Amino acid sequence: MTTENKKEKYTEATGRRKTSVARIRITPASKTSFKINERDFASYFPTEELRKLVEEPLEKSKLGTFTITAVIKGGGIHSQAEAMQHGISRALVNFDPSSRTKLKTLGFLKRDPRAKERHKFGLKKARKAPQWSKR
Repeated sequence: MTTENKKEKYTEATGRRKTSVARIRITPASKTSFKINERDFASYFPTEELRKLVEEPLEKSKLGTFTITAVIKGGGIHSQAEAMQHGISRALVNFDPSSRTKLKTLGFLKRDPRAKERHKFGLKKARKAPQWSKR
């Protein structure tokens, strides 16, 4: 969905991973910049690995430069980075549908369904049972 707001044309998408949800807005710009929860990119994702994870869809799609604004809630820092990667990929597809095949083959458009299994009653954790004794 593309909208006009204060003469800025942006594309919006949502990315998810575990319990993290990232709402992403991409706006074409002269150089790529990130704003995550009103914070700087380097201060929000302290490690180079997480920053590379987030920037990967932009590098692989080669669509140009964007200003990326994200609102991320829930989960840990790694799942937030993966949710942001998913959201950026979806936003790029909304921006330019021809990039879909490239991003899809790289696996960026697939929502990773793995999440923590719920704790069941009568057990100590999701699957760990209390020690069993015959007598």
